[in-house]
Amino acid sequence: MNPIRTAIVGVGKIATDQHIPALRANPAFELTATASRKGGVEGVPNFPILEELLASDVAFDAVAICTPPQVHYQIARLALEHGKHVLLEKPPCMTTAQLDELVRVGRAAGVTLFQTWHSQHAAGVETARQWLSSRALRKAHVTWKEDVRRWHPGQTWIWQAGGFGVFDPGINAISILSRILPQAFFVTTAELSVPSNCDSPIAAEVVFATDGGVAITADFDFRQTGPQTWDIDIETDAGSLKLSMGGSELAIDGKPAAVPDNGGEYPDLYRRFAELVAQSASEVDSRPFQLVADAFLVGR
Repeated sequence: MNPIRTAIVGVGKIATDQHIPALRANPAFELTATASRKGGVEGVPNFPILEELLASDVAFDAVAICTPPQVHYQIARLALEHGKHVLLEKPPCMTTAQLDELVRVGRAAGVTLFQTWHSQHAAGVETARQWLSSRALRKAHVTWKEDVRRWHPGQTWIWQAGGFGVFDPGINAISILSRILPQAFFVTTAELSVPSNCDSPIAAEVVFATDGGVAITADFDFRQTGPQTWDIDIETDAGSLKLSMGGSELAIDGKPAAVPDNGGEYPDLYRRFAELVAQSASEVDSRPFQLVADAFLVGR
């Protein structure tokens, strides 16, 4: 099988740190080109925008979209309409309606749309899901605190409308919860801390609940200094579980639990993308996005 010729759209920090190394390490893919205003990748053609790449004679099969979310919809729709498979970084779009439309466009074009949640591919997540599947939830708490200056240096888009603010990392925790918990849960209250010169929150306290009334609380903060904290603590009727380091480490009843080595979150994303392309299938999980949208909807 020939490698999937792939273009990276948006060569920023996440593309440089994660996507390009993962793509190049997977023999199912070939990095063919980039489309980015901020620079490209040595050894492959670079174009400032996707439109110019599409108009060129460079042949490619897929795009990985790594731009800020405010322009995801326009880029993804253009790629899908031109018959390109799409791997879409999180958060997926500015609005939930845009994501629904991308699903329709991808289906009509007959190509793969893989809307990704990289944290669902953390090493401890699948083991946690299996352990929780036979237990009754009693309560859960998320502590997701990091330093925005470390992870988004000089990036003003994250504070603008559609940039998600603290929910850019917070949605990672929500994506894990939606993957591992066997029952649905919904936003009940949210308190959003928005700086006076910003459109998006720098911190948020969110309370979710299941239909049975089990509370899931979450504390998101972009002002953390020193060690970064990405923890999910869960209590059930038959013991406790803790995912830490963004889901890469798992403890059950206070003792470290073995987790499979899947090669890392982004290598596993690209493994899954190759599977979907080979199967002519798409994968879109809108639930984490809907929950964040609901936090904005009911939040104060």
